[in-house]
Amino acid sequence: MPVAASAIYFLNLRGDVLINRTYRDDVGGNMVDAFRTHIMQTKELGNCPVRQIGGCSFVYMRISNVYIVIVASSNANVACGFKFVVEAVALFKSYFGGAFDEDAIRNNFVLIYELLDEIMDFGYPQNLSPEILKLYITQEGVRSPFSSKPKDKPVPNATLQVTGAVGWRREGLSYKKNEVFLDIVESVNLLMSSKGNVLRCDVTGKVLMKCFLSGMPDLKLGLNDKIGLEKESEMKSRPAKSGKTIELDDVTFHQCVNLTRFNSEKTVSFVPPDGEFELMKYRITEGVNLPFRVLPTINELGRTRMEVNVKVKSVFGAKMFALGVVVKIPVPKQTAKTNFQVTTGRAKYNPSIDCLVWKIRKFPGQTESTLSAEIELISTMGEKKSWTRPPIQMEFQVPMFTASGLRVRFLKVWEKSGYNTVEWVRYITKAGSYEIRC
Repeated sequence: MPVAASAIYFLNLRGDVLINRTYRDDVGGNMVDAFRTHIMQTKELGNCPVRQIGGCSFVYMRISNVYIVIVASSNANVACGFKFVVEAVALFKSYFGGAFDEDAIRNNFVLIYELLDEIMDFGYPQNLSPEILKLYITQEGVRSPFSSKPKDKPVPNATLQVTGAVGWRREGLSYKKNEVFLDIVESVNLLMSSKGNVLRCDVTGKVLMKCFLSGMPDLKLGLNDKIGLEKESEMKSRPAKSGKTIELDDVTFHQCVNLTRFNSEKTVSFVPPDGEFELMKYRITEGVNLPFRVLPTINELGRTRMEVNVKVKSVFGAKMFALGVVVKIPVPKQTAKTNFQVTTGRAKYNPSIDCLVWKIRKFPGQTESTLSAEIELISTMGEKKSWTRPPIQMEFQVPMFTASGLRVRFLKVWEKSGYNTVEWVRYITKAGSYEIRC
């Protein structure tokens, strides 16, 4: 639900109203007096940025020496209110040369009123993009004499962008070589028992793109997700191809994605922004392919000795490899001396984090490595406290591997001029919270 603001006030530190705009008639003009009396004069400004007084909600934020206060009579979306304030301030700064304070507001009354009419309608936020608003609100603000920010260049073809069709991309772009780079980056979160049983596992991923394309291209991305493949086979009236399909959870898209087309065809169609951006985020909770299996064995031999054996096995393909593998094996605080034997990489004791740190620069697939360590502990006279055994932690990065099994089936680029494009696709899996109990 949007913020549904009834009014917005700009106050200085004394509580004087610099400028205000009323969007609804469900609040009285004296609501700002209630804000001054119950919040500013009682010095409770720093306690909570959201207060309720007399059946109205006050959402406020201090920027420089100005308080921006949103008043709502209904149950408003507070997060949306704060986002509106932050983006509105960024818009004002773009007109005022980077400054936003009491002097900037006093010097730009007329411009601020015009902007407030455009960025909020009947209490609902509208377009706050400086690039688009400057296409038809061409009045320049009184710039601060201390501002060194250069003036923004106008963007051509205002009509198309103001309608919201492609407000994230300007026309007239031209490249000698048209290229698209697509990265699928996943983080594996795992909690495994000492016997190798998975207690909790999920994957969070994001699709990152970098586009250098001329004109106004239309891109279509196909993934091996279950719903998309079923919809495609239904539209083509033929059975779906065999192969692994993925069920994506909690999917969020960049604003450039055509959601109407996604809901009807289950394909990701979009006109991309120029340069780098995050196309989508997702989460996988079932069918996760773990890149590593870890089997630890820790034996406490009396009060002063321990034996640690950790076996790490890579489960991904033999032609792949992991980079920057780090295994952190916890040891007791009273560790005095350690002796290591590793089949691959290097290991050392780090007393600042009470861990044996085992580093392997390059870990091939379908192989295993072992660490064996003898640990001598300082003998204490007092009663021995049981060691809680924190989990083993791993860090790694596996190129060209996805723990979810997500794959790009196709990436199509269409542009009216018909130029050729070069598409690059890369997969990367990293460790999120990868923990194994001892």
